Amino acid sequence: MAVQVAVCGPGECTEREWDHAHRAGRLLAGHGAVVICGGYGGVMAAAAAGARAAGGITVGVLSAADRSAAGPDLTVALPTGLGQARNNVIVNAADAVIVVGGSWGTLSELALAMRRATVPVVQLGGWRVHDEDGRPPGGIVHAAGPDEAVEATGLFARPGDRPVT
Repeated sequence: MAVQVAVCGPGECTEREWDHAHRAGRLLAGHGAVVICGGYGGVMAAAAAGARAAGGITVGVLSAADRSAAGPDLTVALPTGLGQARNNVIVNAADAVIVVGGSWGTLSELALAMRRATVPVVQLGGWRVHDEDGRPPGGIVHAAGPDEAVEATGLFARPGDRPVT
């Protein structure tokens, strides 16, 4: 069975976040991973476009009960009718979660992924969470760029072991 990696992020994103998500999707597809996302715009669309450009499989877990607003680069669109509760489905379907950028929905995906405690969670930009003493919680890997984020999942051979473009 193929490795499945969720790429989570806001539906409206910056150009930098778009570039990071697109590159992450492309790299993941180059490793043969299925890219799972929320299936709409912004970071979700960028990750799907990157994966699709590399010949990968993309799965969008939609909040709506129909596929009418699904992104054009999805291989599979799963309408759930769950609203934001679909974020739980996204992170639970993944062998690792890469979070690009930040929004309230993205923060919920980050929190849900951390609650699983069994998959790598990598954050690329976005909000920083701190406890009441101002310390960051453990367990989140912060990456400087998409190449580092994909490598930080620990699911693939190190760069140079297998060419990925």
